[in-house]
Amino acid sequence: MITATFRFYEELNDFLPSLRRRRAFDCVCAQSATVKHMIEALGVPHTEVELVLLNGESVGFDRLILDGDRVAVYPKFERLDISPLLKVRTRPLRVLRFIADAHLGGLAALLRMSGFDTLYDNAFEDGEIAEIGAHDGRVVLTRDRELLKRRIISHGCYLHARKPAPQLRELFERLDLARSARPFSLCLRCNHPLHELPAELARTRVPPSIAARHSRYLACDACDRVFWEGSHWRSMQALLAPLLKNPER
Repeated sequence: MITATFRFYEELNDFLPSLRRRRAFDCVCAQSATVKHMIEALGVPHTEVELVLLNGESVGFDRLILDGDRVAVYPKFERLDISPLLKVRTRPLRVLRFIADAHLGGLAALLRMSGFDTLYDNAFEDGEIAEIGAHDGRVVLTRDRELLKRRIISHGCYLHARKPAPQLRELFERLDLARSARPFSLCLRCNHPLHELPAELARTRVPPSIAARHSRYLACDACDRVFWEGSHWRSMQALLAPLLKNPER
């Protein structure tokens, strides 16, 4: 019989039963259990983990658990660069791109509004989401922890919030998105780039009442939509404004 001691830190405790939160606990492991197997058997998706210390040494997910091992499991570090220690993934993502599951359509639109390439189709099956995320190097977004446990997914994010606006705030805080946001640069409907559309051309594509009140327009060549700075745009701008502020920079 193999017994190891586990300790999970910060928000990873949300995945654990109350008696195991914020404390070390012993757990019986199978003879050939790996770090990844045990972390997920305890309820934590591997995509939520940034650093694993086994007996004080940084290890990868494929490390075998031995009797008497002490395993400390950490989420993303917000204030400290630990990149020299990381061994759980082969490489970081240079550009943040996302794919959202079928229940996160509202979040997908808000991410596109913020300028982040986000794939979404409520017809996507879990296996398809996993394949696309792995092939395209996209962060898988979901509230389904079982989806994030698929081995093929290297980068994913479990959303604790249940509604789109709080979910967007959660992602901005966890992934430090403010520095790379490009608001109103992507189409909310189809995810393609937007471009400036001269007012004289826009007048033939928008209602006369809109043409009379607005002079600045953005257009999407993929779905032929035209956007202007109306009440919906102002509401979205108000949602984004506090997320883009960073008093430390």
